[in-house]
Amino acid sequence: MKELIIELLKRNGVGSQLSQYIGYMILICMVIIAAVVADLISKKVILIAVEKLVKKTKNRFDDIFMEKKGFRYLSQIAPAIVIYLSAGMFPLIKTGLHKLSLIYLIIITIIVLFKLMESIEEVYSGLNISKERPIKGYIQVFQMIATIIGGIMIISNLMNKSPWKLLSGIGAVTAIVLLIFKDSILGFVAGIQLAANNMIRIGDWIEMPKYNADGDVIEINLTTVKVCNFDKTITTIPVYAFISDSFKNWRGMSESGGRRIKRPIYIDASTIKICTNEMIEKYKKISYISEYVEEKSLEVDEYNKNKNIDISQTVNGRRLTNIGTFRHYVLSYLKNNPEINQNMTLLVRQLEITPQGLPIEIYAFSKDVVWQNYEKIQSDIFDHLLAVLPEFDLKVFQNPSGNDFKNSLLGINNSGLQ
Repeated sequence: MKELIIELLKRNGVGSQLSQYIGYMILICMVIIAAVVADLISKKVILIAVEKLVKKTKNRFDDIFMEKKGFRYLSQIAPAIVIYLSAGMFPLIKTGLHKLSLIYLIIITIIVLFKLMESIEEVYSGLNISKERPIKGYIQVFQMIATIIGGIMIISNLMNKSPWKLLSGIGAVTAIVLLIFKDSILGFVAGIQLAANNMIRIGDWIEMPKYNADGDVIEINLTTVKVCNFDKTITTIPVYAFISDSFKNWRGMSESGGRRIKRPIYIDASTIKICTNEMIEKYKKISYISEYVEEKSLEVDEYNKNKNIDISQTVNGRRLTNIGTFRHYVLSYLKNNPEINQNMTLLVRQLEITPQGLPIEIYAFSKDVVWQNYEKIQSDIFDHLLAVLPEFDLKVFQNPSGNDFKNSLLGINNSGLQ
């Protein structure tokens, strides 16, 4: 092509030296025009046709790939191919054009691969299994490998050496590479272990005091796990920390269908007493325990009668107590509460007495595991129980306050004045 143009210029009276320069200029213009035309065709014709076809398909992957401009980056390969193929017409700069074209093609290929992997990740994230088996870490590993391979190919192209020869000499810097990518390597290995053992998923509520993390996992990537704490701060934790350190995962609670309520009420021991006949009659009118009190009273009376026990003394024989009756009331109340999971452990137990009183502990599970709803259920239960305590002639233990001491002193002073 170059010789033909030069020959035509010479026939038209252009000098030999000048025809050489003009011929090169014409060739350069022709290559530029061809590259521009190839770019226009790829973007204005082929790309538009591909985008229309993508919109008609039901497949979500190609839509995402198009949104990430994957097809647009692919269209940019056309002018680079034209320049690469045309480099032979310029012997002086042929090598340079080949090198630049190949570097450009390698970079575009890496970018397209990145967009392809990002599209795969986005499609996968829409599946239910993505919460159990996130692949973002593996995508990042692939991207890192693609970048390294691309970098090696670019360097080998610039140095006119085979990529294999370049790789064979990389052993000398292996230690440096391992040091640079230490976190990535540790994260990749830890990520495999986390996925294989199903230790953590996106959406899990975890606690890791060492990192002040207490919230939901929102992202798992190659090197870090992001946790959105309940105060809306974000904690970033190295992936390998989940292998080397301890953490609490509340997933089991969420999947069990119940969240534990374990809290005591401290009863003032001075208010505990044996029930009188008046108290028993009063308790028989309480719907949750009316049958219990009736049956228990008959059982106690029959026992005392059969044993010929002198019931004129309160300490003799069997008796109902207000604390025992209250304990049964709490159990009956929880069994009739629609917010309590009746298929899981349900206990109302008396713990060892303490200086703060006698603990009556509730051990139950709410049906709703959502934090806000759980706290409301728990609060409603204890609101009710604390309010009905006086009906059983019981009081909650409470340390005396400044006002209590003040009122005592005032009472003593007033009695002294009188």
